Amino acid sequence: MMRTLLLLSPLLLCSGLLAQDPAPDPGIQKDVRVAMKDGTTLATDVYLPAGPGKFPVILSRTPYDKNGEKGNAAYFTKHGYAFVAQDTRGRYNSDGTWRFLADDARDGEECINWIVRQPWSDGKVGMMGTSYVGGTQHAAALRRPNGLVTIIPVDAVSNPGRQGMRNGGAFELRFWNWIMLNTAKGSKASKNPDTQKVLQEMADNRRKYLLNLPLRKGTTPLKLSPENEDWLVEAMKHGANDDFWDFNNIIDHADRYKDMPVYLVGGWYDSWGGNTTANYTALSKAITSPVYLIMGPWIHGQQGKHAHGQVEFGPDAAIADPLGWRLEWFDHWIRGIDNKVGKEAPFASKVRIFTMGSGDGHKTPEGLLYHGGAWRDEAEWPPAKSKPTPYYFQRTGALTKDLPRSDTAATSYTFDPKNPVPTIGGNISSGDGILVQGAWDQRGGPHLWNFTDPMPISSRNDVVVFRTQPLNEDVEVTGEIQVKLWATSTAPDTDFTAKLIDVYPPSPDFPGGFDLNITDGIIRARYRDTLSDETLMEPGNVYTFTIKLYPTSNVFKKGHRIRVDVSSSNFPRFDVNPNTGEPLNDNRRTQTATNTIFHDHHHPSHIVLPIVGK
Repeated sequence: MMRTLLLLSPLLLCSGLLAQDPAPDPGIQKDVRVAMKDGTTLATDVYLPAGPGKFPVILSRTPYDKNGEKGNAAYFTKHGYAFVAQDTRGRYNSDGTWRFLADDARDGEECINWIVRQPWSDGKVGMMGTSYVGGTQHAAALRRPNGLVTIIPVDAVSNPGRQGMRNGGAFELRFWNWIMLNTAKGSKASKNPDTQKVLQEMADNRRKYLLNLPLRKGTTPLKLSPENEDWLVEAMKHGANDDFWDFNNIIDHADRYKDMPVYLVGGWYDSWGGNTTANYTALSKAITSPVYLIMGPWIHGQQGKHAHGQVEFGPDAAIADPLGWRLEWFDHWIRGIDNKVGKEAPFASKVRIFTMGSGDGHKTPEGLLYHGGAWRDEAEWPPAKSKPTPYYFQRTGALTKDLPRSDTAATSYTFDPKNPVPTIGGNISSGDGILVQGAWDQRGGPHLWNFTDPMPISSRNDVVVFRTQPLNEDVEVTGEIQVKLWATSTAPDTDFTAKLIDVYPPSPDFPGGFDLNITDGIIRARYRDTLSDETLMEPGNVYTFTIKLYPTSNVFKKGHRIRVDVSSSNFPRFDVNPNTGEPLNDNRRTQTATNTIFHDHHHPSHIVLPIVGK
């Protein structure tokens, strides 16, 4: 007997079945290999409620390691749902080659079909998750699998060629950062410990790599992970909104979307905020099932918090129970339970928004600006009571509702790609280590690695400032925002950026005032006519440019000023235009450009603010 045990013990040790080890939980099936039609197998964990039966299923498909879903699984199995977590193709334990969401539509559909066939499934599947994991929900919905009943995409990847990865033709460098960080963990290459060390060293030094763009194939340690390098090099050179960016293209393909209840969750300071509201508009017209939208003052994935950046919005801004409201939604649409959905917050109406700015601007004990705000329900987005109102850029730097009177008025500035305007907060995700997120005073400091000097960004000569007089009454801005410029450049290509700022006057708590960023945007000149095709400029010719800013809801209080900053860079939020007109991500040169903004009667550059009247 002892001899037999000794002979068997190596096998028992390997299988983890020695008597002193805890028995595996019969309700958890780890690393189930789910085969796709092309033969690729995806690693999948299945969590089941106690006892026999067929259960509704919550699915999360993630590139961030399915083991991170244990907490969510424990919550939902406790409430009678099976929970399935799957590593997406080419990530962590799944086979295949990773391509940014390119395979997740079909893989998601096939995973849902597999779930429906399982003996523990009742055939009804809901999906949840944030960011990329929100993107896998949209991808599956565009395939319309029968078993998919409802989804809750939070801050989800969508419409990447419009505003999210490419933004007005510029590249959002947070995805350069995403690749740098996520190649060092979870990629096929990172499974080799020695290779992983090299990739991690690259990630640790990414600020230095960032200052040496463009990225060229085979010139950095990223070459050790060919699929990641291939995608990033192609993404950084692919400015046009065409088939390359067609994955999760909801705006152009809303007719393909599964007709089912959808709960869209986003934030005014989230990197996908503009797409979240755009998706609501598109899906509300394309499908008959209820589409809900909630927009808070949040940064990416932080719906449970009420302070973001240097600003406090008040405790009511947070959703205190991050899983409870999801359960409420799933219970209603999957199980048919009559609950808060359609009756009480946060589901009382189809549109729920947090209007920022009702605070008194005092300094909190944590040293934050108290900007405050309040929730309200609306019948549609944008609200019907919101009226697009042009505020014109004047020669004096004023921002008024009056058309410029002068026949000739312009402001010129020098844009040097080697000295770009630094990013200070905004709609950012995947910015760890290179960007700060959310609401910030627009001045430098130790929180910024590339702008440590304590000086306001408005002091730069390449930032053109337009601002109102101190307001005589509160002004609410709620809706979609754009800037229209008439401009020219000495370069064949350049960028124009715009930022909307709520200017607090000096106070005892903030003697220098507080310049609070609300939203921003960019347009790459070669994509001024259409995002699908590029046309370089003739230096000296006057062109029109439309800069799409992210949506917002903010009250500019009496005594504050509304300010618009116009420039030609916002780094490292966006890649820097070299001004040379060379192919994207393939320039060897940079050149200084003189860019000129016109604000005369014939070229009335302005911002269109959606004003909500009293």
